[in-house]
Amino acid sequence: MLVAGTLGFTSGAWAAYPDHAIRLVVGFSAGGTTDVVARILGKEIGDALGQPVVVENRPGAGSNIATEMVSRATPDGYTLYMVAVTSAINQTLYKNLRFDLVKDFAPVSLGVKVPNILVVNPEVPVKTVQELVAYAKANPGKLNFASSGSGTSIHMAGELFKQLAHIDAAHIPYKGSSPAITDLMGGQVQYMFDNMPSAWPQVVAGKLRALAVTTAERSKTAPDLPTMQESGFPSYDVSSWFGIIAPKGTPDDVVNKLNSVIQAAMAKPDVQARLADLGAVPAKTTPAEFGAFIKSEVDTWAKVVKASGATVD
Repeated sequence: MLVAGTLGFTSGAWAAYPDHAIRLVVGFSAGGTTDVVARILGKEIGDALGQPVVVENRPGAGSNIATEMVSRATPDGYTLYMVAVTSAINQTLYKNLRFDLVKDFAPVSLGVKVPNILVVNPEVPVKTVQELVAYAKANPGKLNFASSGSGTSIHMAGELFKQLAHIDAAHIPYKGSSPAITDLMGGQVQYMFDNMPSAWPQVVAGKLRALAVTTAERSKTAPDLPTMQESGFPSYDVSSWFGIIAPKGTPDDVVNKLNSVIQAAMAKPDVQARLADLGAVPAKTTPAEFGAFIKSEVDTWAKVVKASGATVD
């Protein structure tokens, strides 16, 4: 962590943090789950600290453009990053990253965990996961599945499904969930493992059909929807998560203040209700616990990436 005075501040100066707007960078386009969660947390942080939190969308390269930008930002607490499970996957998926998720960032707090949900275009004649598998096998090479970008949890959830189901389907990456969902509803792609917050409203509206959730337990948002395990894939257990990190060297006082604000926000009934409507579950961690969690996720997804054979140069 940064030693007080390194940036020209005395130890007491950090007590005034923040004294101007904070930038919260998102590696995906507006409208997707990462963006939605960022805007909820950003407003809570801003309200609590008395300064605006400006959400800045920087999509591209599976969120790596934004991640690298934040890794090089001044570690003063005024540039934060809405990190997602995608970044943990990218550590293995991409071969020439110019940042290290574990070494180049200061973990602040895990925010929420979110189940993924398998959805199909309503024109696809299936109502269960097993029917989708049968349909894919009867139409080899004719199905496309969307994702919010190569290497995202949505992508890897689809790759894992292909492996376990032994089906042939082409991966179509998009720059975020929002454009992917748009094409899925339009019929350009046939199915997708999307985060529940961005997909569920379209299911409720009848624009998409939900087949299963990817977590080991059913979602409280959709208690009647079976899990992938209940649908014939006993080893399938995938979830997304979202939290906030800062550039390495961000002062401990700043990190701890942000962590306290986020934890307080996650405990508010109205915030919990808004997150529950999106299918998201609030999470509670210290900065150290979040750092250990990130490292564990990097190690876990490395095994999935290597087994899938997926890679991005």
